[in-house]
Amino acid sequence: MQAEIITIGDEILIGQIVDTNSAYIATELNKIGVQVYQITSVQDEREHILDALAKAKERSQVVIVTGGLGPTKDDITKQTFCEFFDDHLIENAEVVKQIHELFATYVKRKPLPANLTQAMVPSKAVILPNQHGTAPGMWMQQDEAVFISLPGVPYEMKGLMQDSVLPKLQQTFDRPFIYHKTLLTYGEGESTIADRIEAWEDALPANIKLAYLPSLGRVRLRLSAKGSDQQEVIAAVEAQIKTLMPMVEHIFVGFEEDGAIEESVAKLLIEGGKTLSIAESCTGGRIAQTFISRSGASAYFKGGITPYETQMKVKLLGVSQEIIDDHSVVSAEVAAAMATQVRELFGSDYAISTTGNAGPSLGDSAAPVGTVFIGIAGPEGVVTEEHRFGKNREKVIQRATNKALELLRKQLVKATVTEQ
Repeated sequence: MQAEIITIGDEILIGQIVDTNSAYIATELNKIGVQVYQITSVQDEREHILDALAKAKERSQVVIVTGGLGPTKDDITKQTFCEFFDDHLIENAEVVKQIHELFATYVKRKPLPANLTQAMVPSKAVILPNQHGTAPGMWMQQDEAVFISLPGVPYEMKGLMQDSVLPKLQQTFDRPFIYHKTLLTYGEGESTIADRIEAWEDALPANIKLAYLPSLGRVRLRLSAKGSDQQEVIAAVEAQIKTLMPMVEHIFVGFEEDGAIEESVAKLLIEGGKTLSIAESCTGGRIAQTFISRSGASAYFKGGITPYETQMKVKLLGVSQEIIDDHSVVSAEVAAAMATQVRELFGSDYAISTTGNAGPSLGDSAAPVGTVFIGIAGPEGVVTEEHRFGKNREKVIQRATNKALELLRKQLVKATVTEQ
């Protein structure tokens, strides 16, 4: 079963906002066995919308449209829907009632006439109640294709997807079972992995597909399959993973379904009763953010500091000025000292440090742009690594963050094995 997503709004096409709606909708559709064939963004312009609707109908059974449902004159989705379906607008009494209730409860005033225009909907539409806003969702059908119109406001769209769209699609259509299993790997590039597993990939059954999803410092390997029998589909994928694992186990850090690498690290820290502190220079707090953005970090994360200026490494951390003078502030010796000192400062079991030159210009060190030293301090001692992450500043910071997490995880796994 095939679907398409159409987003309406000039703000997407000029880059004013990022289209997160399509990613969410595609993810949720996939969970219920609906495969997204195409995602299209169009202007708030009648001909453009009509053309997109007509082409989507030729290709897909389900077309989900988001955006263009506001109360202002630049929102023309409903009028264009009427033209496409040879329909007209009528006032829906239930939507009128809901608008009044929303304003009475949250706005504490009567709705303006413009707000009440949200209750004008195509006469052929099945209304999907919006519990979080004034624009209802709409479900319309033409021949064999279903068209669903949703507000562009993300939390309103998500509410309608969960409350109405997904249940109604499941009731309306017979769908295959789609299964994805994604392996997270760190430390090797896409081409290196592909070369190693080439024979295995060539021997995959026709109904199982492998996708490489590279990003800075990591590669996700996604196996996908679909079929009518859920248990058979899952068993087929799991069997292939079992044969793949010996070839990638040295870079494998977990399954995406179980969480990102920082969640794997957090789990290891919690299970081992260990704590962590961080001293970040070139990564500027990015590593700490990966942990504190998730609930429960206080169970293992003691804190971190960002001694960005060279002298702050001396004043706040107690790094020896002599070490800096002898080896440069961007060096393995300084990374080791930072990790050791922040571990002592916070009284943590483990510590991460980063020092480097993220660019685009040279700082307090002559080290080439992209040079980063990462230190990991723990009960077993201190290890450091030097890396060259290129010249793009954001790329350097993110790759250094990912590599630091990878190195910490290796130390934690090694310590766990040793204890056993």
